[in-house]
Amino acid sequence: MTPIVTDPLTGFEMIYMPQHDDYSGAVRSTLVFKKAKHESAKAILYVHGFSDYFLQKEMAEMFAENGYNFYAVDLRKYGRSLLPGQKMFRVRDLHEYFPDIDSAIEIMRSHGMREIALLGHSTGGLITSLYMSEKPSPLIKALMLNSPFLDWNLPAFMKKAVIPFVSALGRIFPNIRVHQKPDRGYAETLSAKYGGEWDYRTDWKPDILPDPDMGWVHAIQAGQQLLRRRELHVPVLLMHSSESVKKGDDREKYFRADAILDVESISRYGRQLGDNVTEVSFAGGLHDLALSKKEIRSEMYVVMLEWLGNRLG
Repeated sequence: MTPIVTDPLTGFEMIYMPQHDDYSGAVRSTLVFKKAKHESAKAILYVHGFSDYFLQKEMAEMFAENGYNFYAVDLRKYGRSLLPGQKMFRVRDLHEYFPDIDSAIEIMRSHGMREIALLGHSTGGLITSLYMSEKPSPLIKALMLNSPFLDWNLPAFMKKAVIPFVSALGRIFPNIRVHQKPDRGYAETLSAKYGGEWDYRTDWKPDILPDPDMGWVHAIQAGQQLLRRRELHVPVLLMHSSESVKKGDDREKYFRADAILDVESISRYGRQLGDNVTEVSFAGGLHDLALSKKEIRSEMYVVMLEWLGNRLG
């Protein structure tokens, strides 16, 4: 096992987790962690979204202050896990990420963790939901979802015809890029350089979402469709903003709504994940609720702690 080293985030440690080579060559994932203020066997494992990495230091410290050891995984080809020459975010099947989660849980087990709650944001919410539908570790007692990517935020025709067609092509021609119209609106609500609250590495979290390739589209489409035929058997906390940014909305809307996904779709498919789903919407929340305004994320922390108190011993 590689050694534990100091993480760039003050007060955190990290460890690289080597994985088996894939079509990109050498692969690794990364586990970042902060121990609880007092000794505890309870833990959170956070999985980030697309074009992202773990940077939510305040949220992690909140959990640590309240008796939860906090762990976060930077998935392969993301953030701390990027290796020279790799194409960021490349994936052909969401199951590729399962060993990253498995490795994290095994280290957490070795650290004495006995009760774990997964926390997934956006694409990480889709990945963790799919993971829990297939091969959940008995250590994982609950799943929390922060604006999970359970459906495409596209017109009905695109979802019914175009996406399945591109997905099918993606199985054969995975490296073809899918061009997206550049939109920096969401980043402008976050980044301190635009007047937002957060400083982060734009080489790991670009201001403009990069063009995915057809292989990525196939991985997301296949994962979403597979999950709709599954049922989760752990308690689920489903969290999202109360509204989404729509085409034609003014810039101000970006500061009080989800600018990435459709919250109605999150609600519809999130409630279908199992028979024990608690749904909470946050007025004024951004796509990443943990990066919303102070009052919103404080409300989110209260919701998560109260909900966890009834699920983890």
